[in-house]
Amino acid sequence: MDLGIAGKLAIVTASSGGLGDAVARALAAEGVHLALFARSEERLRANAVEIERRYNVRVAPVVGDMRSREDIENLVSVVKREFGGPDILVLNTGRPPSPPRDEVLDETDDDRWEEAYRTQLWAAILAARIVTPLLVQRGWGRVIAITSASVKQPMPRHGLSTIFRAGVTGLMKHIANEVASKGVTVNTVCPASIVTDSLKRTYDLSERIKRVPVGRLGRPEELAAIIAFLASEHAAFITGATIQVDGGMIASLY
Repeated sequence: MDLGIAGKLAIVTASSGGLGDAVARALAAEGVHLALFARSEERLRANAVEIERRYNVRVAPVVGDMRSREDIENLVSVVKREFGGPDILVLNTGRPPSPPRDEVLDETDDDRWEEAYRTQLWAAILAARIVTPLLVQRGWGRVIAITSASVKQPMPRHGLSTIFRAGVTGLMKHIANEVASKGVTVNTVCPASIVTDSLKRTYDLSERIKRVPVGRLGRPEELAAIIAFLASEHAAFITGATIQVDGGMIASLY
């Protein structure tokens, strides 16, 4: 299927590895040019070179922190200078503070709450608020945020993830309603049990598989394929949605 987005420009945040890298490659395979944004300069530049070589698209690596207004504004300046402006924004944010994970009422360290807020919610607010108006000006655009299955089914001891990623879901729904008539769609995907280095470090994968009805863990490429579709011309009537990519793990009806 031709997704109809060849020649578009996508900003993909937190794209030096993991899910962000998988999304960047899925879009590049459709002929989408890329602005890759992350803090890890060496990995980011290596990814940019490899993606350009493999997919024959233009890739601009931009080093920066999503929590910094100056860094996001610099990203936008590079995109305008190199490509004229963005068409697609994929909001991938960092993870919550590392373990130990506690129940919400036992999370008494204010610094952990602040870090979780700024990394997951504030970063998304900042990037969406600065970039989305540029899509509206162009009369066509796609915004896709990556959150977590915990926004639909909260998991024990994952409060620092659930609370602020649920905030991202609310943010995306508000923006979707505000820009729906202007050619811009805004959606959220909430993955679970996708194999990444982080998942391998955090969980016993054999135990994790038992929670997934399809009987296996997901691949980053499977999540990326959904995001590429949501970025496409074919998804023009999908907006304000929160789509789970979880192998059936979420037990709720909606």
